[in-house]
Amino acid sequence: MISDARKNPLHPARAEVDLAAIRENVAAVCRHVAPAGVMAVVKADAYGHGAVPVARAALQSGASRLAVAHLAEAIELRNAGIKAPVLVFGGFLPEQLPEYHQYRLEMVLPHEQYWNELRRFAENNQQPVPVHLKFDTGMGRLGFPWQQCDEVLQKIAGASFLRPVGLMSHFATADEADKSFADEQLRRFRHVCKAAQKVGLADAVMHMANSGAVLDLPDSRFQLVRPGIMLYGYYPSAETTESVPLRPALRWVSRLVQVKPVAAGETVSYGATWQAEHDTVIGTVATGYADGYLRALAGKMQVLVLGKRVPVVGRICMDMFMVDLGPDSHARAGDEVVLLGEQEDERISIAEFCQALDTIPYEITCMISKRVPRVWLHEHPSPSSTRR
Repeated sequence: MISDARKNPLHPARAEVDLAAIRENVAAVCRHVAPAGVMAVVKADAYGHGAVPVARAALQSGASRLAVAHLAEAIELRNAGIKAPVLVFGGFLPEQLPEYHQYRLEMVLPHEQYWNELRRFAENNQQPVPVHLKFDTGMGRLGFPWQQCDEVLQKIAGASFLRPVGLMSHFATADEADKSFADEQLRRFRHVCKAAQKVGLADAVMHMANSGAVLDLPDSRFQLVRPGIMLYGYYPSAETTESVPLRPALRWVSRLVQVKPVAAGETVSYGATWQAEHDTVIGTVATGYADGYLRALAGKMQVLVLGKRVPVVGRICMDMFMVDLGPDSHARAGDEVVLLGEQEDERISIAEFCQALDTIPYEITCMISKRVPRVWLHEHPSPSSTRR
């Protein structure tokens, strides 16, 4: 099924998200890590793919939990009727506690700074606050120092106002070929887990594995894994294995708004930085850096028109960019332009974007702006699947 949004005349570009691919990827991860559970990471609007549709697809395919970065993202899922457990990764502020309680959300507890606020809130509501205790084993971002786990866990075990749901850490280098530091982090986290068992916190779900660890570190699965980028069909880096088969879910397309001949010697776009070496045909694409097609891509990328690769030429504008269609092109205004994904037998891969921008797949899908309408293909209406 194709959403009616694909026919939306108000914007010439769209990002098509194949929810069947999302479901396949989630199911593949579930098979790979079983009997461990899967917490699907749908932060940053599901890495630009649409949090609510992706969350539903993930739950339909075997994920048991969801994770986001910020409170507002979790509330969006709840307002959409999603009942599954949702963990908010990014820590919390005391003034947010009423919303955590109202929407039945789980929070990451990375320090003791708000200890008294948590106690008062729990006493006022006459129930403990559900938390995932985070220990920093080498990421250097959020978490109690792993070296202090004995005293921290002893204190938490005695805190009746807390309900430790999970025990977690995060890898810094699991997506690199050299796994030595990841192995050391895993050793440290195991030490934390043993300390938790000694003080009676054995029921807390232990989780550490991100996409890189899911692929390459089977000993890191524990009871739960937290895949992110791989759910969307991309491997976290060129240095990981491809031990789980994945299918990209995103296709970013636009349209030509003008096609015109340009004579040899004429220039194109701001700054007149590109000059035609011979007579050719230039196509103007209705997408620009305000849509997420960054200026830094100028002169480095190709797109697909009528199933053929054509180069991006001249500087990328806020709302448009130009391509050299070649002197014999049959393209016309209105024709589809594929920025990312397949057209006929050709494909523009996310690896090409990563190479052009010297970045990672995560940033590419997140950079497609909200101005670009999302279109969800192969939606599978199963309201009951969101109730866990």
